[in-house]
Amino acid sequence: MNISEPFIKRPVMTTLVMIAILIFGIVSYNLLPVSDLPNVDYPTIEVSVNYPGATPETMANNCAVPLEKQFMTINGVQVISSTNSTGSTEIVLQFALDKTLDSASTDVSAAINQALPNLPANLPNNPTYSKVNPSATPIFYLAITSQTMELGALYDYASTFLGQRLSMIEGVSQVQTYGSPYSPRIQVNPEVLAAMNLGLDEVGSALQSGTVNLPTGTLFGKKNEFTIQVDGQLMKGKNYQNLVLKTQKGALVKISQIGKAIDSTENDKLFIQYNSFKENAPCVVLAIKRQA
Repeated sequence: MNISEPFIKRPVMTTLVMIAILIFGIVSYNLLPVSDLPNVDYPTIEVSVNYPGATPETMANNCAVPLEKQFMTINGVQVISSTNSTGSTEIVLQFALDKTLDSASTDVSAAINQALPNLPANLPNNPTYSKVNPSATPIFYLAITSQTMELGALYDYASTFLGQRLSMIEGVSQVQTYGSPYSPRIQVNPEVLAAMNLGLDEVGSALQSGTVNLPTGTLFGKKNEFTIQVDGQLMKGKNYQNLVLKTQKGALVKISQIGKAIDSTENDKLFIQYNSFKENAPCVVLAIKRQA
């Protein structure tokens, strides 16, 4: 005896059982709950542009508008919204549900490349994008502290060695690093600047031209060839002390004569501290967001 034998011998019973299953299925389907506001994760990509010192109007006209014109040509884009502030622009692209996040990111990358000729030529970095919804809440936080490392070095370690590896985990869309990277800071005396007939723009130009890594050249001999290597990047604040700003009446004007150079961070107004029963220490925080 097999399981199908009674259904073959009793065709009327089999027909009634199938009709009953069909009726119960139709009734159950109509009774299924349907949410009027379902929790749907739309494919979302955030594009960031940094232009230090630019006003929100400049960011909107020179950065946001050229990018948005290119983004409007992407197939599947439903919503484009941008936020412009001093020195930065954030553009959020929301795609249709049938658009995969990988194909959307490919189209966004191509649109950014097409918009580059219309963006300001002196942007410090090209626009970047991330596969993350900016309104999404991080699901996990990590606080990194150190008794020996400075905050700038701790930020670089957390962002480079920890953040990049965590972002490679499947299901992680973005790892944000809260803190500020290391940066030397020049503090000048305005009265001394005025006495030496110097302006802040001249100090800034001297810093940019005095801290670059450029190819120096090659020495050719009869039998040997030597490549000249000069370390032109100043990494610590004390190295800026002897940086020459200009020559005045045969004398060299250095940073140490108009102020001082110190080790600091890019944003010295930002301070994050980890507090617990055992420890109270400055820290850098990693915020992990899941992929939609």
